[in-house]
Amino acid sequence: MASVFAGRSGAGTIPGGSTQSTKAPARRRTRGGAARRGAGRRRGLGAAVVALTASALLAAALPGAPAAAADPVPRIDLKVLVVDDGGSAVAAVTSELRGTGVPYRVLDLADPDRPRIDAAFLSDTAAGRPRAKYQGVVLPNEAPFGTGSAGAAEQAALVAYEQRFGVRQVDAYTWAHPGVGLDYPSEGGWSGTLDGAAAEVTAAGRSGPFGYLEGALTFEDNAPSISESYGYLARPREGFTSYVDAPVPGGEGRGSLLGEYAHDGRRELVVTFAYNQHQRQFRLLARGIVDWLTQGVHLGQSRNYFSVHVDDVFASDARWDSERNCTPGDIDCAGGAGGQVPDIRMTAADAQYAAQWQRTSGLTLDMVYNAGAAEEWKAENGGTDALTAQLLADRAEYRWVNHTWSHPFLGCVQDVSVVPWQCSKDASGATRWMSRAEISAQIRDNHDWAVEEGLPVDRSELVTGEHSGLKTLPQQPVDNPNLAPALAEGGVKWIASDNSREPQQRPVGGAVTVPRHPMNVYYNVGTAAEMADEYNWIYTSRADGGSGVCETDPASTCLDEPLDVATGYGTHIVPQEAGIAFGHIVANDPRPHYVHQSNLAEERLLYPVLDRILADYEATFADNTPLVTPRHRDAGTELGRRAEWQSALDADQVTAFRIGATVIVQAPGGVLVPVTAPEGTRKQHLLGTSAFGTAYAGQRSAWTQPELLQSAVTLRLPS
Repeated sequence: MASVFAGRSGAGTIPGGSTQSTKAPARRRTRGGAARRGAGRRRGLGAAVVALTASALLAAALPGAPAAAADPVPRIDLKVLVVDDGGSAVAAVTSELRGTGVPYRVLDLADPDRPRIDAAFLSDTAAGRPRAKYQGVVLPNEAPFGTGSAGAAEQAALVAYEQRFGVRQVDAYTWAHPGVGLDYPSEGGWSGTLDGAAAEVTAAGRSGPFGYLEGALTFEDNAPSISESYGYLARPREGFTSYVDAPVPGGEGRGSLLGEYAHDGRRELVVTFAYNQHQRQFRLLARGIVDWLTQGVHLGQSRNYFSVHVDDVFASDARWDSERNCTPGDIDCAGGAGGQVPDIRMTAADAQYAAQWQRTSGLTLDMVYNAGAAEEWKAENGGTDALTAQLLADRAEYRWVNHTWSHPFLGCVQDVSVVPWQCSKDASGATRWMSRAEISAQIRDNHDWAVEEGLPVDRSELVTGEHSGLKTLPQQPVDNPNLAPALAEGGVKWIASDNSREPQQRPVGGAVTVPRHPMNVYYNVGTAAEMADEYNWIYTSRADGGSGVCETDPASTCLDEPLDVATGYGTHIVPQEAGIAFGHIVANDPRPHYVHQSNLAEERLLYPVLDRILADYEATFADNTPLVTPRHRDAGTELGRRAEWQSALDADQVTAFRIGATVIVQAPGGVLVPVTAPEGTRKQHLLGTSAFGTAYAGQRSAWTQPELLQSAVTLRLPS
């Protein structure tokens, strides 16, 4: 089970990234999942008995709707309507819906053949009850349908629908004016670039949908020469409650940037700043936007995840050569295997520091170990190894993951006589592969050593050296065919992959990949100066003395000028890498991050990055929203559940609705259902109820499924 602990792809100029302004967002179309009535049913105890029992339970779960009732309680389907204008704001909200697992339907305003919004599009009758087809509506702004009669009719139909069913509306990005409950910016407000603005979640926001945040909310400012977020600060009028505000530049008081406008029997969430889905200010507010829109009851769930794998434990890592601008020992480093500088390996003191740091920070590291390296070191050093002895003494402080006995390349047999290397061929021209027996021995021997030494290791988890054995483009376009059988023989169910190469989970025989985020703290450096030197080589132009790779790689961006090797790590690399990881954390991403044992050695470069991440997190999130640190298998399980859930949504196999204080969810048999609901929610059993889910961010949420003899998940909401 996951333990709980109390590269930014957003806008800005960073190596490997790009700057994106949200003042004039690029056009984008998005298709979303939709949830309709599904046919999936649980099987197993006799179809007739189950069907009859399930029908009886479902009937008992719902409030009665007598034929004579003048106004039966309506049914509200748990799906969101997204009206898309192609802008970045709607795309951002849509991305949050999909990432959370909330069903939604996209209506593209640019599609001439789209259905028109009218009463029949929005609602109908189901089992004698009025049915609202959508629990919330996301609009580009408060009136996106145009000024003609057709647009006015659509707007009127939507207003009437929201009034009738109490459905809420998000105005994804609009300007401040009385029509959305705000004064004009000229009336004591302001409009302009918000880069670096010190905004804050108000008391109303913290006691309402944004209660998972501490309060402070600083807008990104990654590129001083580029406007990254434009917005309007304005004073609220009657009926408007501000949830996020900021000081008015050059004026007095504060102006709203996000708030709720209650009027005409409706509620709108009004956002008056531009954003895209990657920017930190949106990512921090996204959870609250969805909870507000759905009134705290929706399918899907979200957590803030952060796990760190430390690869090559017990082994050593080669060191960067600042003269040759390569790593001796690598096949592309001219001049041989090196030997001029010592490799980087943790010491016993480094291990003691790691254990103490964990106890102080509260974050547990996953030690991804090569036991063969420990045994080799002892054989070469009189049978002793202080590092291994210290790590074993502190074995219970860490989580441990098999990294193979000696870290060999488990794919094709490499021909390193050429650069880049190629896969060797036999006399018939067929690719030569590492054998199944060799792969199995690497997995088995490393695991058996851990068991003998009392390490808390899980046989089902594996990280191969350099993620080898899996396809490695361009040289090895397929997995080693001997890998999957060896994994099965070793009991491996979860094998790590590199997220920068393979971001999606996939099967490898009976095992499944777990993509990991590489952290840009290099494996081959032990000091800040070495790190900055190699960073300069990769991310500066040829004219500035770099490799120029950043000039030819479309996914990269060159530094304006080389970093000062004495200070560049602390002033530039640490905040940037911490920001990238923080972006993953707030994106509901369970994928682990990985570094290397060298980052815990010598100048211990990893800790400043981790300390920055943890400090930022503590300053940003309330105590009710702790970091979740899943281990390798749990991250894989979470990704697999999400994929199954999204497939069910895409296939329209999910039916979910709310009638009063009762929520009913039906999904295909075997598919776990993610649900988020308020504190106090109970799950209905055949007899009685129990508390639903676990507490997180002020809500209750869980992956769940029907109980015995039930065909649907039934929840009872608090009054």
